[in-house]
Order: sequence, then C-alpha cells, then structure tokens
Amino acid sequence: MSNPFVNPLAIPVLGFCAYSGTGKTTLLKQLIPELNQRGLRLAVIKHAHHNFDVDIPGKDSYEMRKAGARQMLVASHVRWALMTEDARDGDPELVHLLKQIEADKVDIVLVEGFKKLTLPKIELHRAAHGKPFIYTHDEDILAIACCDETQLPSELQRLDINNVSKIADFVVEYTQNWQAPSVKLPIVQVDNCAIGNNNNLTVSQGLAQILSHVSPVIDVEEVDLDALDNRVLAIDSISPVDVPQQTNSAMDGYAFVYQEPMPTALTLVGEVLAGHQYSSTLNVGETVRIMTGATVPAGANTVQPRELAKEVDGIVSLEGSIQLGQHVRLAGEDIAKGQIALPKATRLSAAEQGLLASLGLNRVSVYRRPIVAVFSTGDEVSQPGETLKANCIYDSNRFTIKAMAKRLGCDVVDLGIIEDSEAALEATLAKAATLADVVISSGGVSVGDADYIKTVLARLGNIDFWRINMRPGRPLAFGKVGSSLFFGLPGNPVAVMVSFLQFVQPALRKLAGEVNWQAALFPAISDETLRSREGRTEFIRGIYQLGKDGRLHVRSTGNQGSGMLNSMVNGNCLILIGDEVETVNAGETVFIQPFADLL
Repeated sequence: MSNPFVNPLAIPVLGFCAYSGTGKTTLLKQLIPELNQRGLRLAVIKHAHHNFDVDIPGKDSYEMRKAGARQMLVASHVRWALMTEDARDGDPELVHLLKQIEADKVDIVLVEGFKKLTLPKIELHRAAHGKPFIYTHDEDILAIACCDETQLPSELQRLDINNVSKIADFVVEYTQNWQAPSVKLPIVQVDNCAIGNNNNLTVSQGLAQILSHVSPVIDVEEVDLDALDNRVLAIDSISPVDVPQQTNSAMDGYAFVYQEPMPTALTLVGEVLAGHQYSSTLNVGETVRIMTGATVPAGANTVQPRELAKEVDGIVSLEGSIQLGQHVRLAGEDIAKGQIALPKATRLSAAEQGLLASLGLNRVSVYRRPIVAVFSTGDEVSQPGETLKANCIYDSNRFTIKAMAKRLGCDVVDLGIIEDSEAALEATLAKAATLADVVISSGGVSVGDADYIKTVLARLGNIDFWRINMRPGRPLAFGKVGSSLFFGLPGNPVAVMVSFLQFVQPALRKLAGEVNWQAALFPAISDETLRSREGRTEFIRGIYQLGKDGRLHVRSTGNQGSGMLNSMVNGNCLILIGDEVETVNAGETVFIQPFADLL
C-alpha cells in the first residue's frame, strides 16, 4: 500500500527503489559523478534501516552529542554537517527531511529507499534475484532499470541497469521536463455560464454569478490631487515629463568621466548642489563634488560615494571598486515622457498620489464613487444609543456594512432600521433603488425565515436565494431591485462580515472600475490542526504573524461561533480551507486572506 507524498520543494525529487541486494547504492555511486559531469547539482537522501552513526567515537562532536546535545553541527572550511537526535517509532518522514535541503543550491534530489511513498521512482530489478516487481502495485514507477534477462511489458520505460550513461540521460531529461505542480487555491475561478439554476452553490460559483451581473460605473469626474485617496482612475495617466527629469546623482560623492584604467587622482574643479548645475563640460581627469539629486555635469557618467574618496588640497583620490555608470540615475529611467505612469482602473492611495504629484499633475479623471444604501430589518433590532428593548439586540450589522463600504471608497446612504411590515419594507426598497447602485440588508434570507423581505423582493425585483457551501455565511440573496444590485446578507454578525469580504467586496471593486478586484491570498504555516467538512469552504478567523523561520504562521482565534464579533476584532485574517479538505494538520500550509485595511 502506498503512502501519500507531496513534494515541498520547488525542484524535482526522484526515488530509486528496489529490494535489498539489488545494488541501489552501487548504482548511485556511479550515477552521481556522471550527473555532476553533466552540470546537475545533486542532493541525496538515503533511508537507513538500522541505527547508524556518521560520527567517530572520541571526536569532540561525537562526545558532545552523546552527552545530550540534540543537534550537533560541525564545520570546516570545506564542509559542514548537522547531526540531529530525532528518535521516533516509525520511519523518518521524507517531507521533513526534504525541508532540510538547501533547495536553491541543487537541481534535483535523489532518494534511495522510501519505496512505499507515492514518489516518482526508478525501479531497479535483477532477474537472477527472483524478487517480485514493485511496479505492479506502484503507479509512480517511471522506468525500470533492469538486466537483459528481465521480461517487461512493452509499454514500460526500460533502462539498462549496467548502462549508467543511459540512466543519467533519463534523469537529466526528467529534471529538464519537470514542472512544479500548480498551486491549488481554496477558491478558484469558474465560468458562471456552467452553473445552471442550482441554488446550492460553491463560493466560486456564487461569486461568478454575482460578478456576471456587475457593470462598472461609467460616470467620470475630474478631482483635485488632495481628494484622490481611494478613487479609481478613469483614463490612463500619461507622464508629461521624464522621471527623473535630469540625469542626477544617487549619492553624495564625486562625479567624473570613467576611463580605463582609472587615474589614481582627479582634479577637483567645482561643486554641484541639488537644484543647481555645473556650467561647463567635465573633462577626463576632472571631478566635481556632487550632492544626492544634483544634476550630473555634461561629460560625467560615474559617481563614487564620498566615503570612498579622499579630498586633499583640490586633489581627489578614489578608493574601492568603480564601475561605469555607478550611482547615476539617468533621465527618464523611472518613467519616460509620454509613458503610462498609472493605468486606467488603478485604485489610488498615498503612493499613487505622490507619483502623480511628482509628474506635476494636480487634477485627474476618476470614476464617480459607487453609492451603497444600507438598512436593517426586524422589530428585535434596536438602535445603538437608545434603551435596549426587552428581548432585543442592538443593531451591529448595519454599522459594520457601512464601515466596510466606506473603506472601499463608496458613498453610503443609511436608511436605518425598518419595522417588520410589508408596506414599510416595500417603500424602503423602492426608495433605495432610486438612490443607490447597490442595496444591502442583513437577515431574513435563510430557508424558513418568516420575514417579509422575500415576498417584497419577488415583487420589486429579480432575486435569487442561494445556499452557499461555506461557513460562516451559508444563506445569501442576490439580484436586482429596479436597476440596483441587491445583497441580502446573513443575520449573524461574523457571517455578515465574511459574506461581505467574499461577495460584496469584489462586486463593489468591479463596480468602481477596478480590474484587479480579486482578494489577496497568502500562504502561511498552520500552527495548529484545523478541521472542516468536505464539500464546504471554511473561513476561520485567524491571527497571522511572521515566525522565527522567516515565514508567515497562523493560528485560529479560538471559538468560531458566527455571532462572536470579538473573534473578528482579535483576528487579522481569515484562514481559508477549500471544499476538498477535511483536516489541515499543524505544520501544513494554508492560505490566508488578511483583513488589511478593510476591517
């Protein structure tokens, strides 16, 4: 029976498997130098079936390890070795061992042993040994290196076990053709046309359906530079100037004409401050003192930093290495005049505002802000600041939705709390449809809800009520009221926020004119075991941070009740577990969606 294996490296791993006595080690000892001669950098992992020791009794490293050091690293100017005491009941884990390899320094890892893993392998076989084949119950055998007497089906790749050169050919070709498997994201893009009328949708299907109904706003307005934060460009922003406008120095130092060989000393003929220039052309053997950002004189093409030069009585001696063109920023090397500085559909923030200012632009064309109308329903909901009525709760969802919409640059219309009456709800929805591009409510969309919203929506618009295979946030309503988009979000506070992030946020970004509306996902190491249910996408509130190993690590906030707003306050991301996964073990990689600046 095979055990699953997932290559954790960005380089190929190839196994060599056989029964004991077939000659795996002998072959590898011949194969390794052959592959080295062909330019392949190799790492080798060998599975030993006994208590081995690579250190010598009496040596300091051996005695220190035996004295109790769990890890012992011994190094010289030609090699270093790390010996680790890691006693365990079963076989060592190949994935853990592979992570110890410096993958940036090798092209392929050859593995001897571990024949039970679903690892790409070459099987070694000698007919004279009378051993059964491994390939008959292992689909990961790529080729069989065997003797002439071995009988094989014609469809199997056959290699001569005694021809090391041909086996090396196979390994080289495998290395060159190997491609790292594509990353499988927990939410994938799907074609909404293939969904049909199913009301039980995946997150990907629901999002595709929603986005197929979203058309970007077309109204454009000119806005001053100071008012551009969080707006979306309506046309390409073309640079009217070169950036930088003049060839200038990137360092405080000395500018001169590069020559080979460089003279030991240069004659100082002037100084150039930022905002000024040297009026003459610099000749060979001359130099000027120059400040960062100052225009490089005509004729000069290289700058040496001040700390690598000595100036005495008008003579400058240069130290250290010098390369032609060093520390010189050429005119237009950042942005050339006439080049697109910022493309249409870019959402503008501080960096983009600064770039536009550096081009001398003080007004640009942007799309108008989307307008979002928000209301809450239910006699059980009370306005914060008022006395809480018996058996009621304060309205939190409306304020959460408003805040997130404003963070996305939308203008928000607050329609307050609507009483539980069909007439009041119909009047509010009709009014909202005339005021806003998007109407959002929360609650009243679950199967079995007695609220009026379904009846009213059916009369005023075209609405679908979906069950999204996700947790939290299963119920979702989406459609149109008049010409406005409508979102009916779940009633639980956390479910509202998660549903907004997954469905409303991309819709509002696309509506605002953005092209890159996709949520940012980042890989992180889970510091605990996380559980889900197959067929459902799980969104776990998490806390991520940079670990001591230089990688992102994440853990859950604890209890994941969909009414626990405190878990969203304490967390800084959502941990996404795809619908094909039931368990993520501690140490495995997951994808996280940072709250960033939206929450």
